[in-house]
Amino acid sequence: MNLDALTDFNLVASHGGFGRASRLSGRSKATLSRRVAELEQSLGVRLIERGSHSLRLTDEGRSLHDRTEGLLAEIAEAGEAVVLGAATPRGRLRVSAPVVFAHVALGAIAARFALAYPDVQLEITAEDRQVDPVEDGYDLIIRIDPAPDETLVGRCFLHDERLIVAPLGQVMPQDDGAAVRAVLLSASTPGQVWRIAADAGGALAMRPEPVLRLSSLLMVREAVLAGAGAALLPKLLVAKDIAAGRLALWGVHAGPPVEIWALQSSRRLIGAKVRAFLDLLDSAFPGKVFSPAS
Repeated sequence: MNLDALTDFNLVASHGGFGRASRLSGRSKATLSRRVAELEQSLGVRLIERGSHSLRLTDEGRSLHDRTEGLLAEIAEAGEAVVLGAATPRGRLRVSAPVVFAHVALGAIAARFALAYPDVQLEITAEDRQVDPVEDGYDLIIRIDPAPDETLVGRCFLHDERLIVAPLGQVMPQDDGAAVRAVLLSASTPGQVWRIAADAGGALAMRPEPVLRLSSLLMVREAVLAGAGAALLPKLLVAKDIAAGRLALWGVHAGPPVEIWALQSSRRLIGAKVRAFLDLLDSAFPGKVFSPAS
């Protein structure tokens, strides 16, 4: 079996078509099509059903893809480690990260990585959609409070908190269960209650009454800074505003800490460039704690 042809077949199968595989890999559609045809001829079976607007794996194609994709990835990673050496990260590194985390923290981290590893072409995409590292062609994805997923492995590199913050002129309610003028996310659950964890036990609850509903946390922060109302926002987004005296901190929202994870496909070994990026994330947040200076 020709391993080059098998690699190109898995590339097409993973990305759901010749066009998408061509765009993400930089290989021509004609080359990919020829390699898949050669593989089908050598095996004597049809692996892909080609329609006018769609592509579907046959049962044989699906079985071959499931059994060989992970093995080929491991062979490629092992070859990279042998040829380049574990201490020589190089090549293209694609990372997907949530918009807020990317805007707040990853610009500086990316710059430090680029200076430390000039042979790696780092590409970070800020997006809030649930990407698939294999299907979307990412080496690493960053997720906030990810659900368990056996197809992904990785590490938690940062703990964050949700803070209740307000414009400097807005008075914090003192009565439990009081209503408060608030800016909410559009997707917020109706009738939610904010609870401030008290230092001496117990918790103060308040009912946010929305004066604005906005679709992103970045917009919510701007509205609070402009005086619209209080909001529940991640510490990493507003820590510098609180430290500079631009926002009032009413308290830490009661509940477990937020976990931020770096994940990759469980079918792949951790290559040198991915390990280097993970190590830099760890060093950027000592003790997995965010501070305004991070």
